Amino acid sequence: MTYLNLNYLFIIPVIGIIFIIFNKETKAHYFALITSIIAFLYSIILYTVFDPTLQFQFTETLSIADKNILFGVDGISINFLLLTAFITPICVLVSKESIKIMKKEYYIFLISIELILFGVFTILDLLGFYILYEAVLIPMFLIIGIWGARKEKISAAYYFFFYTLVGSILMLIGIIYLYTEYGTTDYFILLTKNIEYNTQLLLFLAFFASFAIKIPKFPFHIWLPLAHVEAPLAGSILLAAVLIKLGSYGIMRFSLPLFPEASLYFAPLVNTMAILAIIYASLTTLRQTDLKRIIAYSSVSHMGVVMLGIFSFTTTGIEGSIFLQIAHGIVSSALFIIVTILYDRHHTRIVKYYRGVVSTMPIYSIYFFIFTLANIGVPLSCNFVGEFLSLYGIFSTNFIIGLLGSTGMVLSACYALFLYNRVVFGASSPYIAKSIENRDISRREWYVLLPLGLLTLILGVYPDIILSKIHLSVAGLLI
Repeated sequence: MTYLNLNYLFIIPVIGIIFIIFNKETKAHYFALITSIIAFLYSIILYTVFDPTLQFQFTETLSIADKNILFGVDGISINFLLLTAFITPICVLVSKESIKIMKKEYYIFLISIELILFGVFTILDLLGFYILYEAVLIPMFLIIGIWGARKEKISAAYYFFFYTLVGSILMLIGIIYLYTEYGTTDYFILLTKNIEYNTQLLLFLAFFASFAIKIPKFPFHIWLPLAHVEAPLAGSILLAAVLIKLGSYGIMRFSLPLFPEASLYFAPLVNTMAILAIIYASLTTLRQTDLKRIIAYSSVSHMGVVMLGIFSFTTTGIEGSIFLQIAHGIVSSALFIIVTILYDRHHTRIVKYYRGVVSTMPIYSIYFFIFTLANIGVPLSCNFVGEFLSLYGIFSTNFIIGLLGSTGMVLSACYALFLYNRVVFGASSPYIAKSIENRDISRREWYVLLPLGLLTLILGVYPDIILSKIHLSVAGLLI
């Protein structure tokens, strides 16, 4: 449909930001919510009319200083685009009560992140991708540093900023080399170039250094738990749902097609790092006492499975990794909301203070149970589909790696069920019993968790909603 294009997807957040700037602070939340909902509805329209039998669609060209920059979406990027548009209204909703200061600036940064992410997932130019890839650091740095929950928020913000920025310097050097060698950073033109094997090896490492930190892969994961713990709820949701997916998206979009031989060469190294991430993060999660840290370390483990799927170099494995990234974005967001609901009522995230929550919060406990099962990867949940396909892909190429990767599902059951049992069942702890805020979830919290719960179940039962869109694009990565 000719009247549908990506321009409107960028214009909507820009108009929303303008409305927030020129209106009262008390109205900032409502303008941010309306903006994000409109963007989400438009992204649904784009997703619905997207033709899975074609490659890049809705292409637009932006001319800057005699340079034409192409934007477009394929079956892979359209799913990340929709995930971003879906998560942003949820971030706005959960911020209504928790953000007390500088509301106008907060919502400007939040919508700016959405706008930048739209650009990251649609731009088809390496230099443009790098600029947007790094630009998202600025508003997220400010959100963590200004609206974070505790004294360590400044330290967490700097950890997040410098870890990801330093790693990206090597990618910038790689992009500069490609430009000096071939005179362009256009994605499609570079695909036609036959990059020499040794050069591929160096360029792969340069790009991988940036992507591995963003994912984050072991041992570059140190910044993530700290950032999650100190960030406001919306910051944690964005980090888990979308921002850590930028690394894996970059690998699929650029590393695999531009450096195919190097990707094969370094696959054993990447798979080894993924196995270490799965086992280390899962065991570390077992000994955590902070609710947010538990969810943060479990994200490191799940992203390890994602990397196994990508570097299985099978259609099934890569499709599974994409599906798992979308599923993880939904479930991890819900779990961060779940633990924050407890924190809002009892003002602590330390596990030992909780027991017997079901007696005062039964509806909350049901939601908690659904998302706990999904995080484990129980059949009929969306995580199960992604983990099964990812592990099936790696099993078909390397049985040992697949077997070691499967330990993540066993260990995730250990820490997730232990957490749920400790918090929900048993007699109420003295700390909970004497609390004056033993109320179940509010109507706003119900409306936030409902779409996440429905998607968790719907995608688990009918995964073809996503899979049908990505077959052709994934096949193109393996040619």
